[in-house]
Amino acid sequence: MTNRKNQTRRQFLATSAMATTSLVLGTQQLAAAPAILKYYNKPNSKINGVQIGVITYSYRSMPDQDAEATLKHVLESGISAIELMGGPVEGFAGVPKSSFDRRAFNRLRRKQRSGELSDTEKAELKEFQTLSEEHRAKVAKWRASVSMDRFRKLRKMYKDAGVKIYCFKPSTFGKNNTDAEIDYGFRAAKTLGASHITLEHPSDDAHTLKLGQMAKKHKVRVAYHGHTQQTPTFWDTALSQSKFNAMNPDVGHYVAAGYDDTLDLLSKYHKNIYSLHLKDRQNKTNGKANLPWGNGDTPLVEILQLMQRQKYKFPGTVELEYKIPDGSDAVKEVQNCLEFCRKILA
Repeated sequence: MTNRKNQTRRQFLATSAMATTSLVLGTQQLAAAPAILKYYNKPNSKINGVQIGVITYSYRSMPDQDAEATLKHVLESGISAIELMGGPVEGFAGVPKSSFDRRAFNRLRRKQRSGELSDTEKAELKEFQTLSEEHRAKVAKWRASVSMDRFRKLRKMYKDAGVKIYCFKPSTFGKNNTDAEIDYGFRAAKTLGASHITLEHPSDDAHTLKLGQMAKKHKVRVAYHGHTQQTPTFWDTALSQSKFNAMNPDVGHYVAAGYDDTLDLLSKYHKNIYSLHLKDRQNKTNGKANLPWGNGDTPLVEILQLMQRQKYKFPGTVELEYKIPDGSDAVKEVQNCLEFCRKILA
């Protein structure tokens, strides 16, 4: 009798999990049902006090990358928090679509940088540039006037599925963006429930001052990201300009830049860090390659243990950049990264 009750209960939980997931994902196939069933109620990637999240860039190799598909990928990964980039969000909100082949445009721009363009390709590139500017103007106009209703709907969709949007990363905070676009980026971030936005550090003190001042109006932090240009003092000027300027360090890139004081950096600036990108890169001497977690020179174990021991509140964001092995995909590899964190933080 007891075995039958236990079996019935397991069947009920499994059926409930599948039904809940179907409501969230619509008619999409449940390709990773076992991963979802592991967290049959809602995903939970806060591990003994340390919040592990993911950036949507990690799923760039997946065939579907709209807001609904991204949520599906995140749920299948077992992740409960996200740094959401602009593409899925703005697509969901109805941003004007470009009418030209962006891949072809980018290919020609790469060839231009290496000086390999033929006369025909130069003319083609010029036409692409005109179309790109026209599209950018349309997008800027849309951003300045769009309602926040769809952003609220997206936030609810993610929240109902158990995924918190802690950060928003749209392409609206550059030096070439209008003030109206920048203002839109802050409003959208706040509507989505994000505590901060991220962008690549512009290496322009006047621009970080401007963004810090605009952020104050919306009470949303601007967390500057860095690659191998990061140094131990990389963020100091921006931090001194405004309390709404913050940090989004990347520990893998920092190690690849040649620094071995990552733990000291995090300890010194932890009150200024709003999220942290996690990856495993080799150091400068060993070649700087991105590798599966545990195979590079980034002290991921020590970083995670420091976050746990010191009870840091900022999330660690999985950014999948190593080569995906044959037979795997981005969702499976994010699962592996999360499992790496679980073993360390257990």
